[in-house]
Amino acid sequence: MKGMKRTGKLVLVLAVLMVFVLALTACGGKSSENGEVRVYCFGDYIDPDLIGEFEAQTGIKVIMDTFDTNEEMYPVIANKSVEYDVICCSDYMIEKLISEGLLYDFSAGSVGPLNDMENYGNLDEKYLAIAEVCDPGNKFAVPHTYGTLGIMYNTENVAEGEITSWNDLWNEKYSQQIVMPDSMRDTFAIALKAKGYSINTTNEAEIQEATKYLEEQKSLVYTYANDSARDLAIGNSADVVVVWNGEILYSQEENENLEFVIPEEGTEEFMDLWAVPQYAENVENAKAWINFMLSEEAALKNYEYLTYSIPNKAVIDEVSSDEKIMSYLFPDESVLSKCETLKSLGSENDDMYSKYWKEFKAE
Repeated sequence: MKGMKRTGKLVLVLAVLMVFVLALTACGGKSSENGEVRVYCFGDYIDPDLIGEFEAQTGIKVIMDTFDTNEEMYPVIANKSVEYDVICCSDYMIEKLISEGLLYDFSAGSVGPLNDMENYGNLDEKYLAIAEVCDPGNKFAVPHTYGTLGIMYNTENVAEGEITSWNDLWNEKYSQQIVMPDSMRDTFAIALKAKGYSINTTNEAEIQEATKYLEEQKSLVYTYANDSARDLAIGNSADVVVVWNGEILYSQEENENLEFVIPEEGTEEFMDLWAVPQYAENVENAKAWINFMLSEEAALKNYEYLTYSIPNKAVIDEVSSDEKIMSYLFPDESVLSKCETLKSLGSENDDMYSKYWKEFKAE
């Protein structure tokens, strides 16, 4: 009798457990059947609908965290504060992470090289070449977005074609109508290009000259801003603002009087890339995420969401018939040949830039 009661309880427990497991399966659905991928990315950098689409297609659950700057992301990855499977960050930071052995080398890993992904061929080779500046051989990272720094101006108050040079940002005619970046390397890049120097110079005399030039400009500047620069132009608070090219299409939808130019001296170009930390637990799932983001459908959807340059052939084909959009988002070789990507300069040179940045900010 006693044995029968014990068996009955065991059956009851097993039945309850079975119901619980079935309930979990029903709630989790396909999104949990193949594990998870932990993604760390700039905020608001992909169409949110793409997460659900990836989960439905692959059965891999996405855990998404975001950050604001590369510098905020770096210690998280370097110190393994949180263990992510795939990250998106900028070119110079990719270079830094590679140099410190913090990224997974797909050319030597067990999951195969990046170029064996089904959708890798969707990337435009021109932009893969640009990516090699920070990742020689394209072994560690895959392009996500691309952009150039330029000047957006209001044609109601500034004649179209009137602004052609970075040096125009020092014209007293635009006093208190100028918005400059509040970002050390980007702000120095403008002054260095205006003076004809490389944005990656480690020549202290050139950095000193750029610092003095920025100090001379200070009284003309309405404010120093990053994300809000676009909105100041849209709202007619400022006529001449420095922005990334991806801001122009959205800005023109809100204010039809805005125009954009890449200065004749050339400019800073950036590329943000997907990569996998060396310690990642779910490398195959990370690679599946990257492959999904390279698909024509995902690239087009993300382009519509971001209006930034996505170096995917499908996106380029989509806008190729519009010469204006092409000039904004995918400039030709005459422009690209004068562009530079920020490079990781090492701690000693970083300290030198920081010293002069603090001097400029304190002036």
